[in-house]
Amino acid sequence: MKILVSKSAPSPSIVYNTYWEFAAKRQDVFYKKIENITPWSNDKIISLHKFTNTYRAADRVSQYLINDVIYSKKFPIKDELFRILLFKTFNKITTWEKLELELGEITYNSFNFDLYNQILTDISSSGQSIYSGAYIMTSGKSRFGHQRKHKNHLLLIEHMIKDGLAKKVKSLSSLAQLFNLLKSYPTIGNFLAYQYSIDINYGNYCNFDEMDFVVPGPGALDGITKCFSNLGDYNYTDIIKYVTERQDFEFDRLGIQFKNLWGRKLHLIDCQNLFCEVDKYSRVAHPDIKGISDRTRIKQKYKPTQKKIDYSFPPKWGINSNLENYYKKLSATTNAIEY
Repeated sequence: MKILVSKSAPSPSIVYNTYWEFAAKRQDVFYKKIENITPWSNDKIISLHKFTNTYRAADRVSQYLINDVIYSKKFPIKDELFRILLFKTFNKITTWEKLELELGEITYNSFNFDLYNQILTDISSSGQSIYSGAYIMTSGKSRFGHQRKHKNHLLLIEHMIKDGLAKKVKSLSSLAQLFNLLKSYPTIGNFLAYQYSIDINYGNYCNFDEMDFVVPGPGALDGITKCFSNLGDYNYTDIIKYVTERQDFEFDRLGIQFKNLWGRKLHLIDCQNLFCEVDKYSRVAHPDIKGISDRTRIKQKYKPTQKKIDYSFPPKWGINSNLENYYKKLSATTNAIEY
């Protein structure tokens, strides 16, 4: 990726330094949790509120997608795409596990709309949410006609697979092309198309460079607006590329020892997400700095979970061997202390 050249560089605000400080603090929490070091953070805002990981792929839901949905076994491309789209549409581990419990192994060939609809309806009727609160899914009623949006979403996924999505995906050569393909389907806008693109790219049948393409989401736009008092000649997409390219320089400038993801630097998707998280963080840390939406509170409080994550990443990233060595050293250190 070439360094951007602009007549007028962006002007950082006070929140810009906070962006890098937050990235490092949240990454420290990630490692401290694995190493069982407490307290995880001395930052009161991070301790009290829920923030996603510095690396998107390290989040609990992304880890479940990678390890339990995509790489639990090698699926044909049609089944892999179906599984990814189904899981990410609801984006909720408990919903997927309930479907698996009732249906067994989830594949497109065994898809039955009435059966899936009944299971999801039963979950919803019991008072449980079948959707994650991470982002809002459009109902799809205008396109597929049902009052219950999960019915429309099931029909959308079925439509995409029947439309030859698998064959189309295999013909693509970039993340941008995948994004445009997904965006061409009903009810899928920019944000969702980009998220789905990243998720599909984790899998076996795409290996597009995450550093070639990014789409800023609504939260990222807020974060960028807070981090820069003036964008100069840069647009929002340029800004994400700008900070991604400057990560080593900025960490060095601030004297931050950033511990990356077992050799993987921050990619565009991670820096895009960080803008969203810094938007939330700065509502408390910098309440006088306003974004586009002018939100003033962080809604979600941090709630610890006891379920351990066995981290693993797409094999094509080439970092799982580093991760294995890390676990071995950690285990040896723990055993030595216990002895």
